[in-house]
Amino acid sequence: MSRGNGGLMPIIELDKLTKKFGPLVAVDSVSLQINEGEIFGLLGPNGAGKTTIISMLVTMKKPASGSARVNGFDIVKEPDGVRRSIGIVFQDPSLDEELTAYENLELHAAMYGIDAKDRRDRILESIRIVELEDRLHDIVKTFSGGMRRRLEIARGLLHYPKILFLDEPTIGLDPQTRKHVWDYIRKLKAEHGITIVMTTHYMEEADSLCDRVAIIDHGRIIAQDAPDALKDSLGGDMVVVKTQDSKKLEAAVKGLGWVKKAKIDDGAISLSVAQAEKKILKIMDIARENKIDVQSISMHKPTLDDVFLHYTGRNIREEAVTAKDAMRMRHKAWAGGRR
Repeated sequence: MSRGNGGLMPIIELDKLTKKFGPLVAVDSVSLQINEGEIFGLLGPNGAGKTTIISMLVTMKKPASGSARVNGFDIVKEPDGVRRSIGIVFQDPSLDEELTAYENLELHAAMYGIDAKDRRDRILESIRIVELEDRLHDIVKTFSGGMRRRLEIARGLLHYPKILFLDEPTIGLDPQTRKHVWDYIRKLKAEHGITIVMTTHYMEEADSLCDRVAIIDHGRIIAQDAPDALKDSLGGDMVVVKTQDSKKLEAAVKGLGWVKKAKIDDGAISLSVAQAEKKILKIMDIARENKIDVQSISMHKPTLDDVFLHYTGRNIREEAVTAKDAMRMRHKAWAGGRR
């Protein structure tokens, strides 16, 4: 599948979508289109507005202004049509730990009105997708965090949704389990053609999985495109210089044609340059000439973190989130579901 819009049909359309909580503007006039069959990422730090956008698209919150359509249904005027079209995996666990995997899926199937004679086939089909057949009749409290996440994905697929929303799908998981979940997400797209909309604050996750991403900060989209296109937009390799004299070094390189961009963040300056391996010695010479103490210098190809730094002046901090923190954030984000 090609990246970008390229004539693909939008299955989700947002037009100046806005959400306010009192004086706080949580989502600020967001407009975007998500194409059928793509994996689209909403990338940004905690509190950026990602979950609030999702909560409006799945009809759990009403927008203050603007509009959105999901699978052709207006999120305010036609919420039932939206809900029939989507599956959701929440940010924190939402399974009944005292039930078996099968019983959790059967309960969900009944809630979605799936005919009793079809439920077993649907359950077996969805559980095969996430490769949990051998644990189908085990109590969920015996499952690992990754297995529970996979079961939640299976549950979200029971009613054959056209769109699956994943809110921070790998939060709290170890790196190996996180990559396993990535494999299942790719499988859903490749084998089943499901449109996947996911929120994340993990740069590697967005870069590895998403056809396109929208970088969100303070409720606004600050950039959106394919990950490679966003990285290429920075114009070169990245040289990171750790120094207490970042502003002095910024002034010293300002005006040099081969320094495309310079950003200061937390005791370091990031320089976008072409052929960084040939420019490091020049940067060190400039530092010596200006009596700038360099603690370290390194280079790398641009990342989405560099993109975020370029547009916001800071990095996304991928801080560990405890189960208690995740629960607190979800209650805050999803509170007052249909306000």
